[in-house]
Amino acid sequence: MRLHHICFSLLFCFASCKGGGNDTTNIIVPPPTGDLPTDVTFWLTKSDKSVLLKKQNVSLLFKDTVNVYPTIKVDDGTTYQTIDGFGYCLTDGSATLISKLPATTQDALLKELFGTDSTSIGVSYLRVSIGASDLSATTYTYDDMPAGQTDVNLDHFSIGTQQSDLMQILKKIVAIAPNIKILGSPWSAPVWMKDNGSFVGGSLKPEYYATYAQYFVKYIQAMKAEGITIDAITPQNEPLHGGNNPSMVMQAADQATFIRTALGPAFKSAGITTKIICYDHNADRPDYPATVLQNAGAKPYVDGSAFHLYGGDISALTQVHNAFPDKNIYFTEQWVGAPGDFASNLQWHMTNLIIGATRNWSRNVLEWNLASDPNYDPHTAGGCSTCMGALTISADVTRNVSYYIIAHAAKFVKLGSTRIATNVTSQLDNVAFKTPDGKRVLIVINNASTPQSFNIQFNGKVVTPTLTNGAVGTYIW
Repeated sequence: MRLHHICFSLLFCFASCKGGGNDTTNIIVPPPTGDLPTDVTFWLTKSDKSVLLKKQNVSLLFKDTVNVYPTIKVDDGTTYQTIDGFGYCLTDGSATLISKLPATTQDALLKELFGTDSTSIGVSYLRVSIGASDLSATTYTYDDMPAGQTDVNLDHFSIGTQQSDLMQILKKIVAIAPNIKILGSPWSAPVWMKDNGSFVGGSLKPEYYATYAQYFVKYIQAMKAEGITIDAITPQNEPLHGGNNPSMVMQAADQATFIRTALGPAFKSAGITTKIICYDHNADRPDYPATVLQNAGAKPYVDGSAFHLYGGDISALTQVHNAFPDKNIYFTEQWVGAPGDFASNLQWHMTNLIIGATRNWSRNVLEWNLASDPNYDPHTAGGCSTCMGALTISADVTRNVSYYIIAHAAKFVKLGSTRIATNVTSQLDNVAFKTPDGKRVLIVINNASTPQSFNIQFNGKVVTPTLTNGAVGTYIW
């Protein structure tokens, strides 16, 4: 028996070792297969697009390690706001493009976007326009009348066929994600209610405040009848920008009066619990939501304030939160301008929105249009002609930078998660959350010009990942 073992060992060595003639065969032992042991799951997107939202097979084990790397300390004992979700604005144009896809492609895409399994990104919040936005094919409201005619009793109100694509897609989304939150925002009131009789600019006539309040009531009730719950509305998209098509100007004092005298009482009388969120415009005018919330009659009806970031600094959201800590903060729109630059867009949006807005108390983050075609259509005459969707839809579907920006949060930070404390170090901008099922999620972007190794410290132990410059990592444990 011993001789047999010796002979076998010699034969194995002869077959596997170098030397012994040209006919020797080298046996290469393959690397281990399967997932490496890890305490922390790590999903990565690189700025050069070589890796796009891909789970990494690396071993990140918490250890009692001391090293010289910068440290992000995660403290789930310090909590901030609850998270409502991450997502997009589902414009009429987005819905039309999705609805034109072949049935199997459309169903697979919607499941990928709104599902919660391992192959989906878990979008949990949508914004829709009440009537047309500038990314509709044409302008319309739910109560358009011939020139010179009015409809004070809203007898002609109908959500009708203008948004048939939107309704079809929304119903499919709600079937996939029943708890998705939906925010409705109007770009314009019916033009017969406005002082200039036009879809572009103008203001709501005070004599129509009560009628317009009922317009919102009818909208929410009509959507509910279709099986779609509107979680919140804003009284006006971008109320200080009257140059879009459509658009309407609503000054802060006027919005406060509209909410105090008409919209709030109409919701209360109709038993509507849909949230009223004021402002819905840029961070450079925190005085606008402050004016609304300082109005003692309007404030009880208002859930919070909504912001965009085409002007100002994201820190203005904290300024408003600190002044009105009993009111919520939302981030409801930011576009990517075509053709865009993936690396710079990824860096700016992750730093200022996914990380910046949530570190400044926002309960959500919404990128602008979900989908556009290769020509950035459809849009109204005078509407945005260079708004690049998170998806480009033509014969096939292309995923653009906004897809990955939202996915890095939405896939892991579920409805009801809570932001928890972290520090920012060495240009490693970051934000962390605790999910309803007890997991911690840390989102980090390396804003330095070189790759960085760093520590994630939790409960006194650390793991030490590395991010290339410009890369985004989501870490889950």
